[in-house]
Amino acid sequence: MTQFIETINDQTLRQLPKVAGAYVLVIELANDLALRNKRFAGTILPKGTYLYCGSANGPGGIAARVKRHCKADKKPHWHVDELTSNGAGRVVSVLVVPGGNECELRARLQLHAPDIPVIGFGSSDCIDCPSHLMYVLTNQLSNFTETIAEGV
Repeated sequence: MTQFIETINDQTLRQLPKVAGAYVLVIELANDLALRNKRFAGTILPKGTYLYCGSANGPGGIAARVKRHCKADKKPHWHVDELTSNGAGRVVSVLVVPGGNECELRARLQLHAPDIPVIGFGSSDCIDCPSHLMYVLTNQLSNFTETIAEGV
């Protein structure tokens, strides 16, 4: 069952499903961020609200993956880690879709024309996705999450 967790804290993180599926992280960057990953080095992400679509099919499912993304101190592994590590930004909300597909979620979001700040970000293994990271105006955020939750 699709679930939108509006506020991330220890209690809400314990409510995440431990099943495979997809998720959309709502990430707030308080300041501009210069990406350092060699593929995107020098790209500047302006402060603001970002949506990142991901999947979790390994042990612990969605719960394990989202909890990892919420930790500030971690060894970078995925592109999105650069936004969620070392105080760069923080995950403020999450939409979880057990059994969902990250590319389908991204496509639904893209219908509402959010900006794609970095081509290829988080989608290096996708054929059809230009990016799994999108920039959205904060005042439009509720429209995006409502639309996805209704359509999944």
